[in-house]
Amino acid sequence: MPLDIIVTAKQVLDPETPASALRINQETHRMEAPANIPPVVNGFDENAVEAALQLREKVDGKVTVLSVGTQFAMDVIKKTLSMGADELVLVQGDGLDSLDPFATAQVLGAAIQKIGKFDLLLCGRQASDFDQAQVPLALAEVLGVPAITLAQNVDVQDNRLRVDRVMTDGYDTVESGLPALVTVSNEIGQARYPTLRGIMAASRKQPTVWSIGDLGIGPESLLAKVEIRELFVPTQESACEFIDGATDEEKGINLALKLREAKLI
Repeated sequence: MPLDIIVTAKQVLDPETPASALRINQETHRMEAPANIPPVVNGFDENAVEAALQLREKVDGKVTVLSVGTQFAMDVIKKTLSMGADELVLVQGDGLDSLDPFATAQVLGAAIQKIGKFDLLLCGRQASDFDQAQVPLALAEVLGVPAITLAQNVDVQDNRLRVDRVMTDGYDTVESGLPALVTVSNEIGQARYPTLRGIMAASRKQPTVWSIGDLGIGPESLLAKVEIRELFVPTQESACEFIDGATDEEKGINLALKLREAKLI
């Protein structure tokens, strides 16, 4: 059975950006990268796109990528098309890059309802900027569908969803009906690199761009339920002390006494 798959993707600061190059805007409580360092597609979201493409190769269907933000770098967000996604839908507007997880889920939910019927919704397990992992679960609640997290393998057979979930000591397998939401982890495997043909095809495709007004969302849906009071780079302090002793044995004894004094042993 062909599947209609929607994948959510987020444009984020490049996690490889040196900490010394980051700046924190104390008024907006947002991290800001230098203008010469472009954003990237969240890595876990690329894993979700990869999972969608693997499913499409098995059962056929359509893969639509959905993103919410303010200023999209088209060369960046269209990477999902270069990988092989069929369509790209962008919800764009001022302030949409600073929504809290619950407001983001409301916007994504309204956009998905506007897209129409879907069989499977794939999300990255979390975003690399705040690492909260809250949006997918809130989105599942908004849409009223079951949510399965931390997938390392996703399969659909006979209209049944089968997911292997990452566990600390192995994995467990969960089954569900459709439609459903799954968060995908990097254990699913390396996301494919765009081919030259894919890049050329993506350059000819234009994303569908919607505003909040197109979704019929009122301002009350965008009110924050989470307040960031402070955002800062933690300070680290370290000290080094050399343990003296006439012999190696005495140094060992003095070290043990010092550790016991510090209540570390």
